[in-house]
Amino acid sequence: MSVRVVIACGGTGGHLFPGIAVAECLLNAGGDPLLIISEKEIDEIAIQNHKQLEYVSLPSIGMPKIYSPKMLSFVFRYIKSYFFCKKLIRDSEANAVLGMGGFTSLPALMAGQKVGVKTFIHESNAYPGKANRVASRWADTVLLGLESCRQHFPGKNVEVVGTPLRGTLKESCDRNQAIEHFNLSTEKKTLLVIGGSQGAYGINSIIIKSLSNFKDLGVQVIHITGPADYDRVRSLYEGVKIKSYVAPFCDKMQFAYVACDVAIARSGASSLAELSSYGIPSILVPYPYATDDHQTLNALVYSEVGAAFLKQEREMNSSELTNVLSQLLDSSNDTYEKMSSAMRKMAVIDAAENICEQIQLSPK
Repeated sequence: MSVRVVIACGGTGGHLFPGIAVAECLLNAGGDPLLIISEKEIDEIAIQNHKQLEYVSLPSIGMPKIYSPKMLSFVFRYIKSYFFCKKLIRDSEANAVLGMGGFTSLPALMAGQKVGVKTFIHESNAYPGKANRVASRWADTVLLGLESCRQHFPGKNVEVVGTPLRGTLKESCDRNQAIEHFNLSTEKKTLLVIGGSQGAYGINSIIIKSLSNFKDLGVQVIHITGPADYDRVRSLYEGVKIKSYVAPFCDKMQFAYVACDVAIARSGASSLAELSSYGIPSILVPYPYATDDHQTLNALVYSEVGAAFLKQEREMNSSELTNVLSQLLDSSNDTYEKMSSAMRKMAVIDAAENICEQIQLSPK
């Protein structure tokens, strides 16, 4: 029997792309997903690449500070979104509601519980976001990306399922083909630099101060700068004779992961799930302004098992970065192989399938 599932996943890439991955998995299994996304540009652009998926848009309803003058507007939009979701769930004859985090999922979870369908939330991070901490009271089951998050949902039915990967990241890809895609050399070690959906500026600044050192190490670079910082970074690469590919974003991340040997990245949950699936030893630089410093907590999970180096942005400089990279790329020790193996052990390739199974098997 076809399962109709409303998946609320809009607002950020960290919620949206895992939600799309679950929707694709449901569709392939004969299910019937309906996505709720936000009106943000990132959502509208991303969903256009998935024509087979049905979706609706909700206004962004991120919660302001409690005494903010914007609170009245938030309450009004939240109530409006709640009744919209309630009608949507009933009209679509949904069997379940899945919230992927963020305040786009909150009214959908509350409405689903009121209507009487199965309700789930998914939390990718080591420490749950505010929206999921609130939404958990309306969730029958809490699905987690990391075991370390279990302690924050006492008394709830909790299952650790992993963080879903975009479908394109499961496609096989030849390394030489990937290197050629970026017009790089197959003879050099490749460093991948990714800043995530926010906060790329700090990582970018560290990298551009280290380019001459990278040249001495003999590495080439794939650097995804983020749109806001692209012009600045691109101009600084032009003054250094180092083989590189610099772009504001990358729509072929499977090529980037296959082509690289080492990564420097923020420690958002989706980025970590992707890096681990490819077994890429990484230098993790948490976004210093992340809510509840959750990116540091994510990075700790990986660094404590030897899968990555954790470096705070305030501690990083070109000398420190070069030393760590040199250690990673030194063929005379086994640091690289040990880290790559530890990274792969953290991977949950079938996370989307795990979530689909939980939705289909859970009683109501």
